[in-house]
Amino acid sequence: MYCDTCLVNLCKACVGEHFSVDLSKSHKIVDFKDRNSTLLCPKCTSHDKETGEMYCCECDVPVCSGCISTDHLGHNLMKIMQTHDEKRDNLIKEQVELNNKIFPTYQDIASDVQNRMSQLEKEYGELSTTITKHGEDWHGEIDKLVMELRVEVDEMKKSQLQTLQKHLDEINKNIHDIKDEITLIGTVLNSTDNANTLSMPSKADVYKALPSKVIVSLPEFNPKELLADHLFSLTPIPKKSDDHGYQMKTTEKTPEARFSSAIKKMFTEPHTVTTIDTGYEKLYNVASLRKKEIWTNGIDNKMKLFNVIQKSLLKSIRTKSGNTPEDIAVTKSGDLVYTDYSARTVNLVKNEKTEEVIRLKNWIPHGVSSTSSGDLLVIMGSDDKKQSKVVRYSGSTEKQTIQFDDKGKPLYSSGRYNRFIAENRNLDICVSDCAANAVVVVNQAGKLNFRYAGHTPAPKKHKPFSPRGITTDSQSHILTADHNNHCVHIIDQDGQFIRYIDCGLSKPWGLCTDTSDNLFVAQWKNGQVKKIKYYQ
Repeated sequence: MYCDTCLVNLCKACVGEHFSVDLSKSHKIVDFKDRNSTLLCPKCTSHDKETGEMYCCECDVPVCSGCISTDHLGHNLMKIMQTHDEKRDNLIKEQVELNNKIFPTYQDIASDVQNRMSQLEKEYGELSTTITKHGEDWHGEIDKLVMELRVEVDEMKKSQLQTLQKHLDEINKNIHDIKDEITLIGTVLNSTDNANTLSMPSKADVYKALPSKVIVSLPEFNPKELLADHLFSLTPIPKKSDDHGYQMKTTEKTPEARFSSAIKKMFTEPHTVTTIDTGYEKLYNVASLRKKEIWTNGIDNKMKLFNVIQKSLLKSIRTKSGNTPEDIAVTKSGDLVYTDYSARTVNLVKNEKTEEVIRLKNWIPHGVSSTSSGDLLVIMGSDDKKQSKVVRYSGSTEKQTIQFDDKGKPLYSSGRYNRFIAENRNLDICVSDCAANAVVVVNQAGKLNFRYAGHTPAPKKHKPFSPRGITTDSQSHILTADHNNHCVHIIDQDGQFIRYIDCGLSKPWGLCTDTSDNLFVAQWKNGQVKKIKYYQ
């Protein structure tokens, strides 16, 4: 037997004695197999010997009949069994939710984290292997760089020694002439012929004006900056935490963090550092490959790589189809990429071998840009010349299409016109739309930020804004070539005009910046690239 009231086991002989032990309780004796079938009501919180017959919903406690008319008078009261049934139903629902939804979700999250840890182990192993394999390449790069610097130093030394030798030759000639003059004066003084004394001119004043001092100085050698420009580096990844990063059966992606960099001050007057003659009859585009090298393309089917310091041609690559490239860019890994308008392709040049990455159907590629994430952005127009759009590619896979604004209107003009594209440091996508005479900037999601239609009065020609090449710098400033006004516009990331860069430009077309924010301008008419410094 079993007492459901006292929760004790009993044999039949002890049942009578159990009733007499505590006469204050209402003992319920049941068969042992039916134990715990009787619900035990809780005691009143104010009177521990009284059973809580009702439940106060406001105080959230069981109460006896005596408390109902005193401490809990006027409160919302429910029968204790009704409250029990409701709470039991809620507990059943909670158990189902925990068992069928929440617990499996946590299991999935744990599995996901373990999988990502395993993947991370694998990827870091591959990264370490890649770095090890690149060790020899880095050593070779350093050796090559050292040889280039030694050649450059030898040329500087030769030039400066020639300058000093020329200066020394002039001084030695003066010394020789002065000696002759001294000897001649001595001869005249020892002569008894007055005519010689009277006709002797004075040349001392000529030699009193001493020659200017020629100063030469050694170039500054900065090995840290040199290595930073020519070797690879690892970019630290910030730790991210999101209190609501996990959801039931899904993981919500957080937006990309925006880049930041130290504020730089501009020169009052930008100046040209060097000018490179590319040999093109008509020059179109320029793309920076580290500080010392630039890729260029012009009206023919060749893309040329130049050394900026020596102004020398390093190599020349022909397009795969024999067509003129529409635009060129340099990828994050340092490879050349170009668009072929006639072949409808985007091509990658790696180790001097050309590979077709993207082939379009019913669309024609114009401008191309490589993003900080390694994706390619391509601005393209339709065959019927009625549509234009920007497409983001990861390799040859299309990831994103940007074509219309929030009202369904086209973001970009249509027709057969040049269009150029660049990604800003804040991940905005900037398009130079030549037909619309505007720069169109959208955010990473493709939402329109602003349109820039030029600034008046423009220098020199005062013609309408005619944008061509476009690039950005470390300050998230946007630079675009104004072809007809022979200048470059600089605007901020919100579309506000900052200044013009003039520097004697002639029909500027392509633009790019290097890692130190030096600006390279491809001049369409004379085939020259100007390297311009506009930051201090």
